[in-house]
Amino acid sequence: MIDDLIKRMLRGDRRATARLISLVENDEEKAVEIVKKIYTHTGNAYTIGITGPPGAGKSTLLDKLIKVAREEGKVVGVIAIDPTSPFTGGALLGDRIRMQRHSTDPGVFIRSMATRGSLGGLAKATNDAIKVLDAYGCDLIFVETVGVGQVEVDVVKSADTVVLVTVPGLGDDIQAIKAGLMEISDIFVINKSDKEGADATYFELNMMLDLEKERWEKRGWRPPIVKSVATTMRGIRELWNAINEHRSFLEESGEIQRKRTMRAEEEVKTIISSRIARVISKRLDEEEVSILIDKIVGREMDPYSAADLILEKTLGVKV
Repeated sequence: MIDDLIKRMLRGDRRATARLISLVENDEEKAVEIVKKIYTHTGNAYTIGITGPPGAGKSTLLDKLIKVAREEGKVVGVIAIDPTSPFTGGALLGDRIRMQRHSTDPGVFIRSMATRGSLGGLAKATNDAIKVLDAYGCDLIFVETVGVGQVEVDVVKSADTVVLVTVPGLGDDIQAIKAGLMEISDIFVINKSDKEGADATYFELNMMLDLEKERWEKRGWRPPIVKSVATTMRGIRELWNAINEHRSFLEESGEIQRKRTMRAEEEVKTIISSRIARVISKRLDEEEVSILIDKIVGREMDPYSAADLILEKTLGVKV
């Protein structure tokens, strides 16, 4: 079944592509098989992460970016990470509604993925879905996240360019940036900039960038700040140009290769950790573990010594 789906996907079959994404999202064993078989067909797409606090207008902004990309003939993939439905466990599909006009465009593939309270699993499923869309033939893949928590930080690490969207008057602009996103954001967007407080937000962002001047000089790229009103297309061209300028910077400086090398290394380490944990879990004697836990609780043994003992017994590894 998987081989047939992959053949159809490589021929541009949208249904097969959707089915493969469902498999990598819901079935870990099949996800491994799929990634192994499609990996040689990946590496051509450019990935853009769109993140920011809820209510910042990320989906509307993305809707307009898709329009601009399609005008240039780009094949676009979108992974929209939605809140989870408390009834079905699936994505609430709010982002699809905002991008509905692109749903009949054969050059646009939009997929919503539910958070399902997941952290590492969501990041892995998103990475695998990116690979499927890459193999499918997308030139650009946008990953839009639901907010600015740890899940978002993990997910946007998959992107070549990270766009942080904020709006005036939320009161949590600086907090959002402090949540680790300052380090990984390549472009800042103040959306709904026709609202009161846009200039103050621009000043705050500029001030924070000035405080990190050494970092930007070392990287060779200071994130630009773009003001936009996505509903009227104001600032969308400027944002599109900033994305292309960042891509050119990455490619000309060789930074894109470094980022992708680090990403591949991190992915391999994550897979190794996950598989070691699975092996240990299979080999563990539950009664022995229970005794060790009791000793830890009773302060007869520390957690590190217990972990060392488990590694030695299950894997023969002495730390």
